Amino acid sequence: MRFLPTDEQRAFARSLDAMLTAAGTPGIVRAWAAGDPGPGRALWARLGAAGVFALAAPEAYEGVGPLPAELAHAFVESGRHAVPGPLVETVAATVLLAELGDPAKRLPGLVAGETVATLALDVCSPYALDADAADVVLAVTGDEVWLAPGHGEVRVSADPARRPAPPLPGGELLAAGPAVRAAARRARDWALLATAAQSLGVGLALLDRTVAYARQRTQFGAPIGSFQAVKHRLADTLLGLEFARPLLFGAALTCESGDLAAAKVATGEAAYAAARTALQIHGAVGYTDELDLSLWLRKARPLRDAWGTPSWCRARVLAGPTP
Repeated sequence: MRFLPTDEQRAFARSLDAMLTAAGTPGIVRAWAAGDPGPGRALWARLGAAGVFALAAPEAYEGVGPLPAELAHAFVESGRHAVPGPLVETVAATVLLAELGDPAKRLPGLVAGETVATLALDVCSPYALDADAADVVLAVTGDEVWLAPGHGEVRVSADPARRPAPPLPGGELLAAGPAVRAAARRARDWALLATAAQSLGVGLALLDRTVAYARQRTQFGAPIGSFQAVKHRLADTLLGLEFARPLLFGAALTCESGDLAAAKVATGEAAYAAARTALQIHGAVGYTDELDLSLWLRKARPLRDAWGTPSWCRARVLAGPTP
């Protein structure tokens, strides 16, 4: 089993990093949170052109995958740059529709980044993320998949750039039967992987920004990063993230249910710990809206609980492989 990224995977991650850095994602996140999805949709199209969504679809549906390891690298970068929108949900919807033979005939648009989809699985949450900005709202209820006719009221989230809303009942029945349950489990597994990767990216961004602040902020005539208490806190945060990293990429290689759950809980807890460290070391400025740090701070906890809470993930690890 190979845990180290290949040269191609490193190059892919670097290209996404360069693209997202040039795009200026903090401004895009703020616009998305204010209800203006235009800049986010433009960035979405660029991610689609870069092949991010194609990684979750087989070649039969104009994809290049499934390539879970490459997808994990891409979603680490999306977390590092706080890219808004239902990225994870679009990947899950792509996997779901591909497993069911694309009954909605939407996969080419999803793969190309021309269509934004969101998805609600009844076993996970009654809400679909960013349904107000999505072109396609899917709802899985029991053994049925529905193309929802719209969405209900948008709810408040700890992260203003996450806008959950319940899909409206009814609409077009796309598929029914036992195959739906199997496809939904597969979609959830990919959502776990993508969310875990996003969490790792969020944690790395928080640590990078906190280290930079600790180097420039002075107290008693010295950078606060030179104090032992601050050094130890940052070192503990780095260890948490680096111990979570091999679990993530190991899970991407095996795609076993227990490995995916372990990766999700490890990266989620590490990112949440990074958020607490960032908030403490930044002191009174850490929670202000004006500081871009808040864009990542507010993502850590919702991502930790999305698509499987820590307790659910631990129970899944203990339960062993899912048939």
